[in-house]
Amino acid sequence: MPRLAMLATVVATTAAAQQPPAPGPRLTEPQLVAALQAHLDSLAAADRFSGVVVLARGDTRVFERAYGMADREAGARNVLDTRFNLGSINKAFTQIAIRQLAQAGKLALADTLIQHLPDYPNRDVAERVTIAQLLEHTSGIGGNIFAAPAGGSRNDLRRTADFMALFAHEPLQFEPGSRQQYSNAGYVVLGAVIERLSGMSYYDFVRANVFEPAGVTSTGSYARDSLPPNSAVGYTRGGPGSEARGPLRRNTETLPGRGSAAGGGYSTAEDLLRFAQAVREGRIQGGPPGGMGIAGGAPGINAILETDIAGYDLVVLANLDPPAAEDVGRQIRTWLGVRDEEGPRVIRRRP
Repeated sequence: MPRLAMLATVVATTAAAQQPPAPGPRLTEPQLVAALQAHLDSLAAADRFSGVVVLARGDTRVFERAYGMADREAGARNVLDTRFNLGSINKAFTQIAIRQLAQAGKLALADTLIQHLPDYPNRDVAERVTIAQLLEHTSGIGGNIFAAPAGGSRNDLRRTADFMALFAHEPLQFEPGSRQQYSNAGYVVLGAVIERLSGMSYYDFVRANVFEPAGVTSTGSYARDSLPPNSAVGYTRGGPGSEARGPLRRNTETLPGRGSAAGGGYSTAEDLLRFAQAVREGRIQGGPPGGMGIAGGAPGINAILETDIAGYDLVVLANLDPPAAEDVGRQIRTWLGVRDEEGPRVIRRRP
């Protein structure tokens, strides 16, 4: 079954990320478990990994362990059901929601934005950009969704409209369809389309049409000042590629008040495996065919979900800077004899 990288743009891994050796002979399952346990114990002892790793074969959890601290100041440890910030993995849920609306006949991927958001602040943009281009990061819509609103702080960003106000008046950065450039702003616009066509908030639509059919119960976009119990705090030394610089500090001030259609929701390893199984079984309308390889990263955030890799599903969730989770995934693929280029699309959001 072919793998599908749901997020089309690859952002290069940082120079600090160690390149794994070329895949050698595949380890047996007992060898893999022993090697992985020793590897993660070493990383955790050096404070290079904090989070949860689950490797599953069908319904069997071949390996599942939690490492490090969810909240260092409070002395709370990570456990298997700790919620972690997913970064841009949430874009996968946004893609599914758009395809559900397309299957319901409420939009076509070739539609221009103005057909669904006639009041979009920049009419020239709305008349030229299509839904497909937004999905594929070829729209030319840019803008910094990590800025603070005028006269406020990032904590004030809690609704799709709040994020839209940061960039919707800006001109296109290039002719739509002429090239590909990763766009968080484009996915916020997709969130606005979902809200307009469904009559629901983006958060409610995804919960009702993606999370509930998958049977996930600990996944959502939560306000940063009212996170559910057992949610991991992110810790950063300054962001991706900065592992050697400075002490760890909480990433709270880098976060918006709430995640968006572009990323920033929370989930558990078990919920992500349930989501993957629901997609595989066709229980989520608009879900992708084939395996998934998706990832997200930001200061104090790194997460990967990979399915159907040499017969296994893998979730790695970390509350440290990238490439904390990515490097674990690369090492596991090496031990499974899988080429690194078959791994997840690494999507990093940068302030």
